[in-house]
Amino acid sequence: MYNQKVLDAFAHPQNVGEIENPDGEGTVGNATCGDIMRITLRIENDVITDAKFQTFGCAAAIATSSTATQMVIGMTVDEALKLTNARVVEELEGLPPQKIHCSVLAEEAIKKAIEDYRAKKEGKTVDKSKVDYV
Repeated sequence: MYNQKVLDAFAHPQNVGEIENPDGEGTVGNATCGDIMRITLRIENDVITDAKFQTFGCAAAIATSSTATQMVIGMTVDEALKLTNARVVEELEGLPPQKIHCSVLAEEAIKKAIEDYRAKKEGKTVDKSKVDYV
């Protein structure tokens, strides 16, 4: 079902955990399968210097979280906003069709974290008490 790259990313995930006092954080979920993904970011001068994830989900959800956080470190905020779920799947050399939604969670969690970062920069508060389902 899963290729070796996905299995490796699942078995040895990178960037697990959370950043204390993150500059941005985003939590999303999938109501159908129950996966929930939280990504926290450290951002300096609009460049993502660190990214961590916490995921409650299957092997594909963990693999896409790990891969997406690795991909955005070093990107500007604008570059990270252009990261698509298709690019995450490509980096993993594919996912089973029924698991593509996991890569969508990774894309959306990053976007939510950047939205949070930008809101904080503008002095606005974002309600983080609820999970956005995509």
